[in-house]
Amino acid sequence: MQAIGVTRSGDEPELLDVERPEPAPGEALVRTLRVGVDGTDHEVIAGSHGGYPEGEDYMILGHEAVGVVEDGNGSGLEAGQVVVPTVRRKPDGETNEYFRRGEPDMAPEGEYVERGIVGDHGFMAEYFTSPADNLVPIPPHLAEYGMLVEPVSIAEKANDHAFATREPFQWRPDAACVLGNGSLGLLTLWMLEQRFDRTYCVGRRDRPDPTIDIIDELGATYVDSRETAVDEIPDAHEAVDYVFEATGYAPHAVQTVHALAPNGVGALLGIPGPWEFEIDGGRLHQEIVLHNKCLIGTVNSHVEHFEDAVETLDSMPDWLLDALVTTVATPEEATPAFEDDDDQIKGVVQFDTL
Repeated sequence: MQAIGVTRSGDEPELLDVERPEPAPGEALVRTLRVGVDGTDHEVIAGSHGGYPEGEDYMILGHEAVGVVEDGNGSGLEAGQVVVPTVRRKPDGETNEYFRRGEPDMAPEGEYVERGIVGDHGFMAEYFTSPADNLVPIPPHLAEYGMLVEPVSIAEKANDHAFATREPFQWRPDAACVLGNGSLGLLTLWMLEQRFDRTYCVGRRDRPDPTIDIIDELGATYVDSRETAVDEIPDAHEAVDYVFEATGYAPHAVQTVHALAPNGVGALLGIPGPWEFEIDGGRLHQEIVLHNKCLIGTVNSHVEHFEDAVETLDSMPDWLLDALVTTVATPEEATPAFEDDDDQIKGVVQFDTL
């Protein structure tokens, strides 16, 4: 079968010819419809993040997927059901306390594999197999955009964890800011628009630009970080109650603290490489303590976040989903889906249709 992957000897996604997987007992065989491409895929291809399955000289890419059950194989799923796979799985033949208590997304490095990222093949192939517990059914009318469930689930977890830190007191937030105007940032911006009175989105692009057009259409304020640094947002606009960071730009972690209003919270999702820079550590510590501010880190998501994401995706307007998907490529000509330029928001490789 056809698959898109990366090899140890290459540095670009390649069309591979691999054997169709055979489902183990309790696993379903899924026919892939669409797989999205995001920044993590580019990091995996570049070798700066993730790792190959043990003993393999290639890895199938793709962790944002939607497919149709081809064969339920005794898993409890029925042929024809549209499903989205979760990403994080327990290592072969092993388990640990995080998986036993149903919280694999909270496991530390080395205690899991992630499909298409580290230690296991992804979903960018004509077929994949999965246990039913890791497949989330979605309504058929969402099949075209089902690959967006995974990134929305990432935002669902981050928001849930961040807001939970404010539950011990009466938190009355008004303003939120998303750092990053990629697909994850824009999906999250729509979600925060439903909760906050005022929203901002930080990027580094010039008008005219498709992401800024979406920001404007959502009613948010675009902030160019080349003109207004994140920690200058309170002076240029207002201090914000919530910051959602999706850039991987290490200084943003520090700048977020200074952008927050008293009692505010920031969620960090980006993963920077080593990055040394000077900060006023005393001022940072003082800001957090004296103003009851909070920073949390969050990665991955699990079944309940995927289930929440399905509902969220179903409520998003069609115009937004259409605007986010900028490229739909075939496996034979997949390169355009991986292009990283100013016109690209979400590239998709389409293997089949319903």
